[in-house]
Amino acid sequence: MTAVLLIEDDQRIRESLATRLAEMGYSVETTGTAMDGVEQAVSGRFDVVVLDLGLPDVDGAEGLQMIRALSEVPIVVATARDDEPEIVRIFDAGADDYLVKPFSAEHLAARLRAVLRRASPDTGSSVLCVGELCVDLQTHEARLGDQALDLTGMEFDLLAYLVEHAGTMISKRELLAEVWRQPYGGADKTVDVHLSWLRKKLGETAAEPRYIHTKRGVGVRLVDPSA
Repeated sequence: MTAVLLIEDDQRIRESLATRLAEMGYSVETTGTAMDGVEQAVSGRFDVVVLDLGLPDVDGAEGLQMIRALSEVPIVVATARDDEPEIVRIFDAGADDYLVKPFSAEHLAARLRAVLRRASPDTGSSVLCVGELCVDLQTHEARLGDQALDLTGMEFDLLAYLVEHAGTMISKRELLAEVWRQPYGGADKTVDVHLSWLRKKLGETAAEPRYIHTKRGVGVRLVDPSA
């Protein structure tokens, strides 16, 4: 279970994010001050830190520098500050990612996964399988049983992301952010069209799904049909 430290002074935001992340399977601890956050962040107990900048005791940018001086823990800065010079300064100070409020817990979770993937070198196999469906992340090849799938680059990226997160309900907003690299939103229709193409190539339909299941207003989940 991924351990997350959330440093955020707004109690409503802090509790809301902590609750949603916990529902998604994260272990979350929270604090509302920079100095307590720094002490916890460098303890070695957390896999990733989410850091607000507008904190009541010490500015989050200074807290970031304190953490980075003592630890290499990945840090995602989450703040309302959206001016480019500030963003550049924060990245130069050691942030691994930067999110501008408002954002959803699902979007934050997607950024956490991306930061953790970059921080942890992949020592396992590049081939991921769910049921008879397999994707090779290195060769960009996909197979269903003994049949090779003829996918476009974007279709492969979408399928690979779903396979990597098999069993997890993924929002279309997250797919747009992680697959299409549109963190500030985009057209859900883009996702729908590509899902339709993928289903056709997997020999299924939205009415009779096998691997790709959708829930209106919630998201998409890839499952093993034999499970």
